Amino acid sequence: MRILILSSVLLIAGASAAFAVDDEVTPDNAADPDFTAVKALVDSGAYDQAMPKMVALDKESPNNPDVLNLMGFTLRKTGHADQALDFYNRALNLEPKHLGANEYLGELYLELKQPEKAKKRLAVLKAACGDCEEYEDLKAKIDQTATN
Repeated sequence: MRILILSSVLLIAGASAAFAVDDEVTPDNAADPDFTAVKALVDSGAYDQAMPKMVALDKESPNNPDVLNLMGFTLRKTGHADQALDFYNRALNLEPKHLGANEYLGELYLELKQPEKAKKRLAVLKAACGDCEEYEDLKAKIDQTATN
């Protein structure tokens, strides 16, 4: 019984920690060990290991904006801008105010030398969350691009 209680506490604590690290992830995904494991791979830069697992997650729960955003991020970081654009847009079609997808799509637009489109993503973030972390991060990148 003691082991069962300890396991439950650790599971709840782990889910809370996963959610706290990435505010744009929905609580359901933050509590999903498969999603958090894939996200940890992406966060560590192990994109090749993460991609097949993300494809499996996408098949298990299609049209999940968090998974689509993560796939877009991974594709962008591995040089597949066109595919990343598709995944970000799919995520935003499902959840137009998705913080991560808006921030990362803005970053992709900067990489594609389309700062006006990045500023549109910034405006969406401002309306969705004010001066949240995603807004501040994208704003800093836009400002940095403008000075270069």
